[in-house]
Amino acid sequence: MTIHTDLLTQYKTRFEGNRENQVIKGAIAKVGINTASLDNDLLRRHFFSFSEETKRGEITNQQASGRCWMFAALNTARVGTMERLNVETFEFSQNYTLFWDKLEKANYFLDSIVDTVEEAQNSRIIAHLLMDPVQDGGQWDMFSGILEKYGAVPKSVMPETFHSSHTAVLNKILTAKLREFASVLREGHNEGKTAEELAAKKEEMLYFIYSVLVKALGEVPEEFTYDYRDKDKAFHRIAKITPQEFFKQYVGWDLTSLVSLLNAPTSDKPYGKAYTVKYLGTVKEGQPIRYINTPIEVLKQAAIDSIKAGEPVWFGCDVGQMSERESGIMDENTYQYDLTLGEGLNMTKAQRLDYGESLLTHAMVLVGVNLDDEGNPLTWKVENSWGDKPGKKGVFSMSDNWFDEFTYQVAVDKKYVADKWLKALDEPVIELEPWDPMGSLAMVR
Repeated sequence: MTIHTDLLTQYKTRFEGNRENQVIKGAIAKVGINTASLDNDLLRRHFFSFSEETKRGEITNQQASGRCWMFAALNTARVGTMERLNVETFEFSQNYTLFWDKLEKANYFLDSIVDTVEEAQNSRIIAHLLMDPVQDGGQWDMFSGILEKYGAVPKSVMPETFHSSHTAVLNKILTAKLREFASVLREGHNEGKTAEELAAKKEEMLYFIYSVLVKALGEVPEEFTYDYRDKDKAFHRIAKITPQEFFKQYVGWDLTSLVSLLNAPTSDKPYGKAYTVKYLGTVKEGQPIRYINTPIEVLKQAAIDSIKAGEPVWFGCDVGQMSERESGIMDENTYQYDLTLGEGLNMTKAQRLDYGESLLTHAMVLVGVNLDDEGNPLTWKVENSWGDKPGKKGVFSMSDNWFDEFTYQVAVDKKYVADKWLKALDEPVIELEPWDPMGSLAMVR
């Protein structure tokens, strides 16, 4: 079929024959598709009142960086720290964990390049590795590995710098050098250099990355002293403690007890199985990424049980779908495209994954849920990391149907998950290709 004059005339006549189109095109031209399509009853469905809530600290701001997954994890962790320190609020240094994430990602990338030197230059795997080797994004298990190895520090111990809050230029330079290093390693292999020679070369490359990170993000503390006043105005000093010790004493998580639940209702990923993604990781020697794929109801019940126990929940979702940033509302009916455009967006969750329309893009924290009289969730209280201007001073409201459609992952304690799902961890883990949708990283700013 070709687009010919008769067809265009037919389209024009058909469009102009509908008088509603004349009004709608004027509205869209003036304010845009989303504003013209916004459901005016949206606020009436979201009261920002929740029957179950956890404690939380003050709203944080990832600024012009894609560190949402770090902010979400540290905001989840800080609730226990606030109780142990007896303070109203607390914030971990996201710059500290960013430093180690960048360095570990660079190391992981260079090792992956060495591991794949026999692959053709135009192979899909090499193209994938070179695409975005040291971006800001990540997933729960990647951050768990950083906490396990490096611990965490209060924000005042390693405060923000320009490039921790504005990562674009830093990422561009690191990416350019890592691609250059990849060419050197692969060409060195082709020239017959030994594995030992390549390893020595890689060590020098990693030093360059380290030096850039120190210049851009600052020196990382090996030991520190932390002074503070608690909410009773009593002064305290935690003297000469390492980041690893601080994490163990003032967060106290057993990271091995936390599990990542996935909801990917596609035919290629049966429920009740554990999955990982090839060439996806941060800490090379850390626990590989693992998800248990389960029905969405399993994710929701685990989150509800965790919230009832006072424990916030890290979760990953596709935040750009049917969400209104200014009001802080995520609702499956946010935009009435069927009324303004003539058709709505009608793909199922599985179809959106299979056809590239949706994947995990952002991580936040579930800090509350509004349950009906039968215990079913109506709306969810969400702590975001975009500062206090969006939503209700940084807090978002998510409808339960939006959870069904656009939430993909939660990290919870194993005690909130039935054994029938946990047994997947005792079985062989299924490897997914690097470009599988479940290999996407949370990194929306």
